Amino acid sequence: MATITGLTIEDFEQLPDALARNHELVDGELIDVSGNTGGHNRLRDALVELSRPFVRQRKLGLIVSEQEFQFGDNAHGPDVSFLGPAAAQQFDDRLRVQLFVPDVAIEIASKNDRFESLFAKAYRYRECGTKEVFIFSIATRQVFVCSQHPVTVLCEDQDFRPGQIPGFSIKISDLFAMM
Repeated sequence: MATITGLTIEDFEQLPDALARNHELVDGELIDVSGNTGGHNRLRDALVELSRPFVRQRKLGLIVSEQEFQFGDNAHGPDVSFLGPAAAQQFDDRLRVQLFVPDVAIEIASKNDRFESLFAKAYRYRECGTKEVFIFSIATRQVFVCSQHPVTVLCEDQDFRPGQIPGFSIKISDLFAMM
């Protein structure tokens, strides 16, 4: 299959679902992001299952998974995203790519991911306005936190506690135990 290059967000939005599925737009090129493992999917689902009712009940915003957002000229779909009230009001169900960034982005390292690439993506998210980015490593059972503070590494005995979701907290070991 030929590589498609020189794409814009608008081009990506118009692609047929079959071509856009499992792809992100990076520097004008479609990048394959398929190949999630069962463990990856189960951790993503656990994060959604735990956070969505908490956020909904307290009317804090919206939790979505695998939704593309516009990060500069790129379209990335964090594994899980939190949208505070202002961003949630901008959410457009008709669009493939939301034309804003989430307040919190969560990436789960897959077996084919390179940490350098994940951190580059996390820094792109932050540069474009995402307030907190969490990178979960199933292999090391750690969570890397990128925010306005220096990068922090959380271990299993610590809590996953996004500052943008007041009151939400779960022990990291409990999250990994749900996989």
